[in-house]
Amino acid sequence: MPENNQISEILKKFNNDRSRLMDILLEIQEKQNFVNEEDIKFLSEKLGVSGGEINETLSFYHFFSDKELGKYNIYLNDSITANMKGRTEVKKAFEEACATPIGNVSEDKQFGLFSTSCIGMNDQEPAAIINNKIFTQLTPYRVRQLVKGMRDGKPIEDLMYENFGDGNNADPDVKAMVFNNIRRKSIILKNDYEPYTFLKGKIRDYSPEQVIKVIEDSNLRGRGGAGFPTGLKWRFGSRTDGAHRVIICNADEGEPGTFKDRVLLTQYPEMVFEGMVIAAFATGADIGLLYLRYEYKYLLKFLNRKLKEMQEQNLLGNNISGIRDFNFSIRIQLGAGAYVCGEESALIESLEGKRGEPRDKPPFPVEKGYLGYPTIINNVETLATAVKIMHHGANWYANFGTKDSLGTKLLSISGDCKLPGIYEVEWGISIKEVLEMCGAEDAQAIQVGGPSGMLIGMKDFDNLDKTTLMRWYKPSGMMVAERFFDRRLSYSDLPTGGSIIIFNNQRDLLGDVVLNFMDFFIEESCGSCSTCRNLPVLMKMKLEKILAGNGVKKDIEDLLSWGKTLKASRCGLGQTAGNPILSSIFNFRHLYERHVQSLKEFDNGFDLEKAVEPYMDFVHRKPMFHHF
Repeated sequence: MPENNQISEILKKFNNDRSRLMDILLEIQEKQNFVNEEDIKFLSEKLGVSGGEINETLSFYHFFSDKELGKYNIYLNDSITANMKGRTEVKKAFEEACATPIGNVSEDKQFGLFSTSCIGMNDQEPAAIINNKIFTQLTPYRVRQLVKGMRDGKPIEDLMYENFGDGNNADPDVKAMVFNNIRRKSIILKNDYEPYTFLKGKIRDYSPEQVIKVIEDSNLRGRGGAGFPTGLKWRFGSRTDGAHRVIICNADEGEPGTFKDRVLLTQYPEMVFEGMVIAAFATGADIGLLYLRYEYKYLLKFLNRKLKEMQEQNLLGNNISGIRDFNFSIRIQLGAGAYVCGEESALIESLEGKRGEPRDKPPFPVEKGYLGYPTIINNVETLATAVKIMHHGANWYANFGTKDSLGTKLLSISGDCKLPGIYEVEWGISIKEVLEMCGAEDAQAIQVGGPSGMLIGMKDFDNLDKTTLMRWYKPSGMMVAERFFDRRLSYSDLPTGGSIIIFNNQRDLLGDVVLNFMDFFIEESCGSCSTCRNLPVLMKMKLEKILAGNGVKKDIEDLLSWGKTLKASRCGLGQTAGNPILSSIFNFRHLYERHVQSLKEFDNGFDLEKAVEPYMDFVHRKPMFHHF
C-alpha cells in the first residue's frame, strides 16, 4: 500500500500504539477534515489491527466523520435548555444562512451544520461549537453575522461577538467567550487555595496509609453521582497488585444540565491536578489520565500548560517533591463525543482507543482497568474536594452538610431562573431554598440530576400540608405523601451529580421536556444491550401515541413495566434511560391521564377504519362499519 507521509508522521508521534487510536484519529481528522476508507486501510496495516476494529471506533463517536466535512463545522447544541432559550429560531437562521438543512454539508463545502447533545453551556444558551470555539447566547441576528464573516473568509477567532469571559476564560491559551457564572462559594470554591501547597510541604508529613485514612475519616463520597466512598476506593486500589497503578480523572460530564466540572477545570485546574497527585501518592499509582470531553477541547492547551508548569516545579515526573520513588505523570486524553463514556468502564475502553462500550463487571476497574492495571477513577469535583480535606482535616469537613451527607456540593443550575450558574451549597439544602437562591419564579418542576435523575413537582418543594398531598395521591395515601414532604438534596433523599434544571408553568413537560430527554438517551445508547437499544424507542413511541390523544390507560402501565425491564441493562445509561418517563408518570401522572381516552382501559392497537382509509380513497368510497 502507498505510504501516506502525513499519517505516518502522526503514527510516529504516538509510537504506533494501537491504544492511542483516539488521538491518531483526532489528529488525522484535524489535518484533513475526515478519515476515509483508504486511511483506515493504511492504519490497519501499520497498527496491525483489522479495519473493522478501526471503523468500530471511528463510527462510534459523534465528532468523527468518514465523509468530508465543511471548512466551518457548526455543532448546534440540542439540549432542553437550548430549546427553552430559542434554539428553534437559531437553527432556522443557520440553515438559511448556510444554505443547508441541519445534518448536512453545504454544496459549496463551506459549512457543515450538525446537531449535538449537551455541550456544557446550559447557563448561556443557545450555544454552538464552531471549529472548536464556543459561541454562546446565539440569536438569529448573531447567526447571520457569523455566517457572513465565515463567507468572507475571516478566522474563527475574529468572529467572536463578545469579549472574552471571566477568570481564566480570558487566558491567552483559552480565549473563550464562556463565563464561569459562579454565584455562590463555600469551602471548595472559597478563595483560600494556594496551588500545590500540600504537595510542596505537608505531604512529607504523611504516609500513603495516613492519606487514605484522612479521606476515609472524612466520609468523602464520589461527586459524579454514584456516591461511592472515595477513601474505600483508594484503599482497594492501593491493595491490588499490578505492574502499574492508574489514576483517572473523569472529566466527561455529558449529563445534560451539568457544567460544574467545566468551571472547576477552567478556574481551579491546579486543585484538580493536585488531587490526582495526592491520590497517586496514596495508592502507589504512577500513571495519570484525565479524560476530557471533546466539547471542552478549547481548554486543552491551557490545561497542558498547567501540567508543564507542574513538571517544572517537580510536582509531576520522578521523585515528586523530593520523595524517593514517588513517580507519577498525567496525560490528557480527549474524547470524541459519547455520553456513555462517562460510565467508568466505557471511559476505560475509550482511553484504550476502542468504542466506548461498558464492560461486564466483575472485574471492577480497581482490580483490572486501563490496559489491565488496577485503576482508580474519580470525578473532577471529588479530586478537588480531597485537596481541601487534606489541607484542613477530616474533622473540619464534618462540620458541613448533614449526618449522612457530609460536605458541600456544586450545583449546575439552569432553565427558568434569573441567575443560572454554579452554586456551592451544603448537602441538606431544601429544594425550596434552591429555587429562592437562583431566582426561580412560577416553578412547575425541577429536573434533579439531569435526564437520568428525577423530575419533581411543586409538591416536592412547596410547604404544602399533608392533607393536600394525600388528595393528589389518593391511590398511595400517606406513605407517598410523607415521602414527598420537604425534599432535600442529600444521598438519602435527592442525590444528584449536580444538574438542576428548572421549568416554569409555561413549559410542556411531556411534549417538550420528556421527549427531548428520551431523544437524548436514544441517541447516546451504545446499542450493546437489547433493552437499552430498543425499549427507549418503544417508550418514546408510546408517549407520542398518548400525546396524540390515542392512548389508553394500559399504555401508562406499559410504560411503567418497560421501565422496570430497562433496569436489566448493563450500565447506568440503560438502567436510567426510562427515568424521564418513569419519574414524570410518578410525579405528574395527571398530565398523562389528561391525554388518554378515559373510557377505554385497553385497545387492540389496530384501527380498521384508519387502516383501509387509503384504499377507500383510491376507489372513491367511504368505509361503512357498524359500531357496537
